[in-house]
Amino acid sequence: PEVQGVEQPQQESNSPRAPNPNRGAYDNMKVNVACPSTGAQKQIKVDEDSKLRAFYDKRLAAEVPGDVLGDEWKGYILKIAGGNDKQGFGMKQGCLIPGRCKILMAPGDQCFRGYGRRKGERRRKGVRGCIVSPDLSVLNLVITKIGESPIPGLTDKEIPKLRGPKRASSIRKLFALSKDDDVRKYVNIYRRTKEKDGKTYSTAPKIQRLITPTKLQRKRRVKNLKAKKIQKAKTEAASYQKLLAQR
Repeated sequence: PEVQGVEQPQQESNSPRAPNPNRGAYDNMKVNVACPSTGAQKQIKVDEDSKLRAFYDKRLAAEVPGDVLGDEWKGYILKIAGGNDKQGFGMKQGCLIPGRCKILMAPGDQCFRGYGRRKGERRRKGVRGCIVSPDLSVLNLVITKIGESPIPGLTDKEIPKLRGPKRASSIRKLFALSKDDDVRKYVNIYRRTKEKDGKTYSTAPKIQRLITPTKLQRKRRVKNLKAKKIQKAKTEAASYQKLLAQR
């Protein structure tokens, strides 16, 4: 019998639950396209499943013709560089599945931040496989071949590099310099200037492994100290042997 004023518990029904239309494949996918030659990047939203179908079941580092995205991409070749799903799990090369899995990883592995771990520690982390599936929300592509017409905001402009090599030998290799050339003059390309309180400040990267007169002087000093220690040890050993012979 039902009692007035008391809420009756709902009985569970054995009927199957209706499918959620928002679950599964997403309505659209964001595609990040990068051009290494110009340094520019562009994000486009692809709503049509027919355009994304050419990327499905492809693995990381696979190349796909760019005309699948539209006629303006004719002649371009795009390489799959990575991707993330809606929960933020990134694709990992070597996991030959289209879904998500948990693998045992150590510091230094891809998709694993090994900071603050103990030596030799490994952890089981969730990653997404290297096969492209409709569950991805972001797909990263890299242009390996430029086509006929330029893409606005991607191949029609060139973004200057904000960072460069710091090691002296790497700078010489980049600008084809000899050992007689001064490396410090070529760091001004990456020099940044800013104004604060009416004054102009400029910063440039510090050159590593640069041979300077001060460094050569310190090297000679260390070498001389080492030679003096060796000579002192030989002298003391000779005097000790002489003392033993007198006894």
